[in-house]
Amino acid sequence: MEWFRIGHFDSLFLLGSCFTENMGKRLTDLNFQTLINPFGILYNPLSMATALSYCLDDKRVGEEYLVFRDNLWHSWLHHGSFSRHDKQECLDACNNAINNAYTFLLTCNTVIITFGSAWYYQLKCNNPRPADVESSASIVANCHKVPAANFEKRLASVEEVVDAWSPLVKRLLAKGTRIIFTVSPVRHQAYGAHGNQLGKAVLLLAIEELISRHSNQDNSHQDPTILSSTSQHQKSNNKNSQLSYFPAYEIVTDELRDYRFYADDMVHPSPLAEQIVWQRFQETFMTQETIDRCDDYEKMNRRNAHRPLH
Repeated sequence: MEWFRIGHFDSLFLLGSCFTENMGKRLTDLNFQTLINPFGILYNPLSMATALSYCLDDKRVGEEYLVFRDNLWHSWLHHGSFSRHDKQECLDACNNAINNAYTFLLTCNTVIITFGSAWYYQLKCNNPRPADVESSASIVANCHKVPAANFEKRLASVEEVVDAWSPLVKRLLAKGTRIIFTVSPVRHQAYGAHGNQLGKAVLLLAIEELISRHSNQDNSHQDPTILSSTSQHQKSNNKNSQLSYFPAYEIVTDELRDYRFYADDMVHPSPLAEQIVWQRFQETFMTQETIDRCDDYEKMNRRNAHRPLH
């Protein structure tokens, strides 16, 4: 199928794991209009669904969502980059970012979602919380180094992920927004090798179900993974779909599948692997004209970064 194309006149909203930060920085450096992670880096799909919902509705974060730890105020819904010494400054940082995202999403035409892992942490029932805090707030986006005894570690089911994301996907598609799902190739070794694979499997199945349920037409979802040169440019005559999947996880684990494509921690992709994934993303979602323009911006950035000796 012919995938929709991304150009420099498009506005791109990116949400998800540290892989989102990497892709978002590349897009920003190449002069794309982007807004990246208004809640900071997020990994589990349930917290991401909450974050996107807040951004779409310009919903405020109240102090009942905060926790004080290590002389800092933290939001259970946000990454630690939003933590502050002053409570009001923490709330202002969270809510200003939400408002900026709300404004951006009013005209944004492309949303890129990168799920990291289906594992998540939930505050235990005996952990004191105000009665008016919604139940989804008990699923934390970040534990902020609070002792593990305060949480229960859970593996989200495919149904939980689909139920959380289906209304959001439907809402975005209804306003003409295009959506790209992807799964981060970063290994989450904290859950063990098997646990990491279980988490990725849930995400892959959930995305498949979401695309199957919300595609514009039957059989519109085709995996654009490029596993051979002969299949690289094969396209069908199906009309464009607003909803697609980019196989970053499969490219790294199935095509590259060599530890020389991983960083020294053997968890994150190496710069070479990131570059290969980026090139595949360009080939999948950009016209040759846009790719050429990206090359021009990249050359310009290198020139600007050059420091003359004299």
